Amino acid sequence: MENDSTFVAPEGVYSITEEHKPTGATQATVNSVPILFPARLSAVTVRYPATKSPNSPGLSQLLGANREKEPKKDKAANSKERDDGLSISSSEDPDEGSPDVSTAPPPETAKASPIVPHDSPNTIFHHNAPAAGKKKSAARPKHNMRTTSSTFITRLQNADNLHKTLQSKQGEATYLFNNSAKSFIWTEAGAKAKVRLLFTGQEPLARIHFSAHPTCHDVNQSTVSPERIDVIIGFNTGDILWFGLDPISTRYGRLNKQGRICNSPCTAIRWVPHSANLFLVSHADGTILVYDKEREDGAFVAKEPGTGMGTSINSSQDGSSSQGEWDPFESIYVTMPPWHPVAAGGALIVGKSDKDKTAKNPVSHWKVSRRSIVDFVFSPDAKFVAAISEDGCLRIIDTVAEQLVDCYASYFGALSCVAWSPDGRFILTGGQDDLVTIFSPWEQRVIARCQGHSSFVSALAFDDLRCDGRTYRFGSVGEDNKLILWDFSSGALHRPKTTHQQRLSMTSSVSLALRRRGESTLLLSVPGADSPMPRYHPAPSRNEVAVVQPVLVKHMGSEMLANILFTSRGILTATRSGHIKLWIRPLVIKPRHLRNQSTYRRDSLIDVIG
Repeated sequence: MENDSTFVAPEGVYSITEEHKPTGATQATVNSVPILFPARLSAVTVRYPATKSPNSPGLSQLLGANREKEPKKDKAANSKERDDGLSISSSEDPDEGSPDVSTAPPPETAKASPIVPHDSPNTIFHHNAPAAGKKKSAARPKHNMRTTSSTFITRLQNADNLHKTLQSKQGEATYLFNNSAKSFIWTEAGAKAKVRLLFTGQEPLARIHFSAHPTCHDVNQSTVSPERIDVIIGFNTGDILWFGLDPISTRYGRLNKQGRICNSPCTAIRWVPHSANLFLVSHADGTILVYDKEREDGAFVAKEPGTGMGTSINSSQDGSSSQGEWDPFESIYVTMPPWHPVAAGGALIVGKSDKDKTAKNPVSHWKVSRRSIVDFVFSPDAKFVAAISEDGCLRIIDTVAEQLVDCYASYFGALSCVAWSPDGRFILTGGQDDLVTIFSPWEQRVIARCQGHSSFVSALAFDDLRCDGRTYRFGSVGEDNKLILWDFSSGALHRPKTTHQQRLSMTSSVSLALRRRGESTLLLSVPGADSPMPRYHPAPSRNEVAVVQPVLVKHMGSEMLANILFTSRGILTATRSGHIKLWIRPLVIKPRHLRNQSTYRRDSLIDVIG
């Protein structure tokens, strides 16, 4: 029977096996500092070898489990440390320096982006790839977190016997990362789930305290190993920290220090899939920046569109260009730094000194919207980015050509969350209209809306294990404290039957509406139409798209939900303050005709044999 710790889905019963509450030091931090930014949750699975040699280093020395030996001459300059291992920071800041922004050269030419085909064969940020034949070893950040005197990192706490605990790891271990107030927390999931049915109050493996608020973070899934975890964190000050957790010590690098490149709060941060170095950061000023973790900050000032300094260039269908004010519904505004190679031939920009040609950060700068970027996600092949903003638009951006592909308006209000399906066919958005909307980016249309929430939708995620290309499962949580599961079939959501004449009439109506709003209409050609279809797509009315109903609605207490993740073991949910729950998947029952055959497993759970 369903209760506070269980719920019944079509596939079986989900139940809570563990909870991680913001207790102890974390609760004190939450109580002393207001929760201005909701907790963000991420998970990563590390696969340890079955057997280990006694002297082989591993993840056991993460976050200073074994202290790195420092030269004697540096000990006097390092911050004092108490007997409990907590560092006391000084007033000095030893983070790496960068060129003074006051000496920055004038901003480079900005460009607006025409549409490009969806099937571009190039590689994302190909100009950033290392030269052929040059193989670089994995770089380490410059600074040791335990011995730093930076005032940005105020304290580091480790769990007792962390070294022994991690050194004994075998098989798979799932780690959770989340922010709470001015802290960043590392916890292990399922550490004692085999001992107790419900385990609560587990102390984090490590907790890092900052002088600023962490607002977003991401773990590089492509570089995860027992010897290394790469984590990036964005802050409300615009600062970015890269943690290279390796066997020697916990080291960090600081980018966009004190907002020298962009001083607007970070709203979302993502590693580029399958890349060890590149990541994207979105900001509250409507920009997205591309960074390389191994580069230093450069002297860079982005050119703002819509100022008296100049205008953007919009390319038309015939290849000609016209001067006009930048329209965020038609293009993104790209500022190329002095070290950015031009598109033609990949040659560096001429007329610059060797110092200006040295590769630095940012790799590129995109002005996407005049309102805050709320979140963004990559397509599975990393060639596209789906970005949502407070202006209520979902934008599809080609990362290879750095150009806007499509712009879709929400039904009402701002958008708050976005997800891309594992096969790349569908995009989900949720927002202030209390709806979850399903888009088909390749068909350039809304295919369905999902009704079930009674307040703003906070987070969305696909369940990879229940998406097979025909049927799809995803979950959502909202400010109504509901966890909702949804199923839909791509074959059941048919395209509306629209005649060619109706299509042309719709095109004319949309173009007229845009002209009345004073917006230019950079349009795509439609066979038989006098004017092509616009890149901007208004929200269709309710009777023009299918409606999907939930398969499960679970009310979750009184604290506002902010996160949902699907793992092989179950569903992770988290509140704004960082209260995490793991809902284990239903046990899989072996079919009768398979009971005499080899072991039948799913989701790493033990089979139930009747």
